[in-house]
Amino acid sequence: MRILIVEDSETISKILKHLIVQDLGYHVDIAPDMASALTLLEQHQYFVVVADLNLPDASNGDIVRLVLSAYKTPCIVLTSNLDADQRREILKLGIVDYIPKDNRYSYQYVVKLIDRLYRNQQVKVLVVDDSVVSRKFVRMLLEHHLFQVIEANDGEAALAILEQEDDIQLLITDYNMPIIDGVELILRVREKYNREDIAIIGLSNDNDESLSAKFIKNGANDFLQKPFVHEEFHCRVLNTLDSLDMMRNLWSKANRDYLTKIYTRLYFFSEHNSKDSENALLSVALLDLDYFKKINDTHGHDVGDQVLIEFAQRLDNAFGSNFTVARFGGEEFVVAFKGLDDIKTTTLMDKFREQCEANPMQTTAGDLVVTFSCGVATRNNETLDQTLQRADELLYQAKTAGRNQVIRAC
Repeated sequence: MRILIVEDSETISKILKHLIVQDLGYHVDIAPDMASALTLLEQHQYFVVVADLNLPDASNGDIVRLVLSAYKTPCIVLTSNLDADQRREILKLGIVDYIPKDNRYSYQYVVKLIDRLYRNQQVKVLVVDDSVVSRKFVRMLLEHHLFQVIEANDGEAALAILEQEDDIQLLITDYNMPIIDGVELILRVREKYNREDIAIIGLSNDNDESLSAKFIKNGANDFLQKPFVHEEFHCRVLNTLDSLDMMRNLWSKANRDYLTKIYTRLYFFSEHNSKDSENALLSVALLDLDYFKKINDTHGHDVGDQVLIEFAQRLDNAFGSNFTVARFGGEEFVVAFKGLDDIKTTTLMDKFREQCEANPMQTTAGDLVVTFSCGVATRNNETLDQTLQRADELLYQAKTAGRNQVIRAC
C-alpha cells in the first residue's frame, strides 16, 4: 500500500511518514510541492494522498482538485487555517476529510483515518430511504470513504436485502418510510441480528425531540438529525464502526480460543445448552489427540502448539461451516453435529480421521503424523453434560482399544 504526502513542512511530513510506517507499515512518498507531487502521481498508484491546501507553487487547494479529478484518488486535506466558506468549498470537492495541523493528535487521526479507509473497502453498508435524493447523498458520502453501498427504498426491501446479503455491517435508515418505517425496521432487524452482528444509525428530518431516544431504545447504535454536515456524518459512522469492531473483538476474546481461534468450551455450551435446543437432534464427537504429551516432550511446546493450531484448522475446515467446532482444553476438541445421528456423525468423523492420518502435519520439527481418538454420542432425553459424559466414556474406550479410532454406542 502506497501513500503520498504533499506538504512543504519537512517536520510535518516526517512526523506523518513515521506514524504511517510505524502503525500501518505502508510505503510513504513525500512531495514538498505540487510539481514534485505530479511527478510521483505519474509514476505510482496511490491508495490515499494527504495534501496541504496551500503549497509554494499551488494555492487554494489546486493539488486537491487535481488528485480528485485527474487521478480519482481519495484525498485527506491538511490545513492550518480554514474559514467557514473555505470549509464548505473544500467539502464540496469530495475529500475524505480535512485535518487541522494543530497537534500530534491531528497526525494520529490521519493515520487512523487511512487505516479505516483500508478496512472500509470490505464493509457493506445498506442505506434505506424512500427519498432518492437523500439516499443518493448518503451514498455519495459513504463512497468518499470507500464503503460498499447497497440501497433500499423502504423497510420491506431492506429486510429482503438483509436475507440475501449476510455480511452487511452497517444499516443506515430513515424514519418516515411507507410500509415499514425506520423504527419498525430496526425492531425487525434486532430480532435476528445482535449488536456485534450489525450496527444501525437512524436518520430523520422530523422535529420530534423524542425520536433519537426512540431509535436508540429500540436497537439503533446512533441517530442523526437531518440535515447534517459532512463531518458529523462521517464521525458518527466511523465511531459506530469502531464500536462495532470493539464489540466483535471483545466477543471474540470471550468465545474464541486464544491459540487455535476456534470456539471455546464456554461458547459451545451457550450455543447448545439452551431450552430451545433441548429437543433438537444433536450428536457430539469428543476428540483427543493421540500421544500429544510425547510430541511436547520430544519436540517442545512450540511444536505442540503448531500441531494444535493445524489440527484445529483442519477440524474447522472440515466441519466449521455447518457445525460447531470447539476446543475443550489441552488437546481435547469437540464438534456438535446438529441434525445428525451418531451413525452419520461416526461416518464423517472416521473419514476425517483417515484424512488426518494420511496427511502429516508440517512443523518446524519436520512432518509429523498425528492421529486422534474419538467418542460419538447422540443426545437422548438428557442434558448436554450427560451426552458429553457418554461421549467421553466412548473416547476412553477408543484409547484403551489402541487409539486412532472412532467409537459410538452400539
